[in-house]
Amino acid sequence: MINKIKIRLCEPGNEQAGRYFSLRLKQRLHNERSEYKNVRMIFVVSDIEGNFQAFRKLLVKNKVIDRNCKWTFGEGHLVILGDCFDRGEQVTECLWLIYSLEELARKDGGHVHFILGNHEIMNLNGDWRYVHPKYAEKQPFSRNPPAALYYGNAELWKWLQTKNIIEKIDDILFVHGGIANEMLALKLSVTEINDLARPYYHAAEKIFSDPPLYYIFNSELSPFWYRGYYQQAINEELVDATLAHFKVNTIITGHTVVDHITSFFNGKVINVDTDHSVGNSEALLIKKNGYYRVDNEGNRTKIK
Repeated sequence: MINKIKIRLCEPGNEQAGRYFSLRLKQRLHNERSEYKNVRMIFVVSDIEGNFQAFRKLLVKNKVIDRNCKWTFGEGHLVILGDCFDRGEQVTECLWLIYSLEELARKDGGHVHFILGNHEIMNLNGDWRYVHPKYAEKQPFSRNPPAALYYGNAELWKWLQTKNIIEKIDDILFVHGGIANEMLALKLSVTEINDLARPYYHAAEKIFSDPPLYYIFNSELSPFWYRGYYQQAINEELVDATLAHFKVNTIITGHTVVDHITSFFNGKVINVDTDHSVGNSEALLIKKNGYYRVDNEGNRTKIK
């Protein structure tokens, strides 16, 4: 049984193409907890979309990892807020890096959170409309169809199903899209939402009659599809109601592209989805003394 994997850091033709990072497969996979407390520092990035080099540079320049992809963030928490999949040509490299960093962070007292977005759910269900052309090529002698999990990688498939679609860290709510009024009206906790959703990650195309599952998987009001915060579809009262229900002060999302990481509704909602594919690569650094927009050179701008 293979238990160690080598991942190329750069594509052929790059000056660093001969460099790799390696990782060992986990002995056991466990479902992630939904709530975490007493976290001193958080680094948040979303919508990587297969742009491994941009992702790696952002982490290196902001001292989350070193050039060899080793964890350097101590007891800090790294949050990937969905949509590692599709469009870019190094999706598997992104996934394996996140996978490897989980164990490296744990050994230092840190943690890695990978919260699923709509593109993770799409790929788990065989919706490959947005995959890079290289992943659409059927491999010689392979019985597996083209897939973004790629060529039937069972370890990544099982690992993704341990992840959540919403999490709470101290007084912050993390969700890829957002919480619509219809979802809020169900009065579910973050743990209840994750427990309801997880058994159906691979069956999201089914039409559900149960209201919670319908809103999670069949509706644009889903926590990983919702765009209402950024389409002038709601007022601040819904945001306040959401904060009160989940007992948080801030909601952080991705999913809807912005030019720069930006706060909305008087700082109560923050969008961290910038376009990594065009070099506009940013992340959110959260410390006890404030919220900072950081770029791929390590520059910081306080936003809250």
